[in-house]
Amino acid sequence: MQCYEGITFEQMVGEWNYQKQLLHLEMSRLKDTDQDVFSEEFFIKRPLLQAFINPNPAVMLIDEIDKADEEVESFLLQALGEKEITVNDLGTFTLKNDLLVVLTSNSQRMLLDETRDRCLFLYIDYPTLEREVEIVKALVPDAPHEMVEKVVGLIQRIRKLDLVKIPSIRATVDWVRTLLATGEEDANDESLENTVRVVLKSEEDRKKVDTRIFR
Repeated sequence: MQCYEGITFEQMVGEWNYQKQLLHLEMSRLKDTDQDVFSEEFFIKRPLLQAFINPNPAVMLIDEIDKADEEVESFLLQALGEKEITVNDLGTFTLKNDLLVVLTSNSQRMLLDETRDRCLFLYIDYPTLEREVEIVKALVPDAPHEMVEKVVGLIQRIRKLDLVKIPSIRATVDWVRTLLATGEEDANDESLENTVRVVLKSEEDRKKVDTRIFR
């Protein structure tokens, strides 16, 4: 389940299929019959509820939980702690399996103490130069090895600066693709300086990199 700012209960758990409900109500009216439109048949299940009712052992990835609001985090904590989810007009769903939950966070905000107390913490640092070169080459196989090494080496120097947003591995890949698209396979100092904005997300970071890396 991918988290983002503004994610709601409906997007995590599920929501009513209003179009289907209205259609069945209209059919019931025409046939002069009663139709219960508040059953599972009319409820669209989203990732969290799907994971709960899956009868088989399961692993659920909740990605970038730090982007969600604290209220969302509290709800997830309560649902996983009590092993049940209640949906209005439908009932309570209990956990049907030994669900293993993996949370990821980029520390955009500090997670609640209650969440951290219930998790095993594993910090994953940026890869070594050699490993990042391998990753970029796997994603951009047409890129010359020497160019990739040069870009990755520069990215790793940039990451040591006190930046507003540290460039990700995705940014490294974007930079390599930009150099390829502009015909700058040799990745000389001028071409690197001209395209470095691909990986920098604020003017403050651009000035800092310009001063400390390219001057």
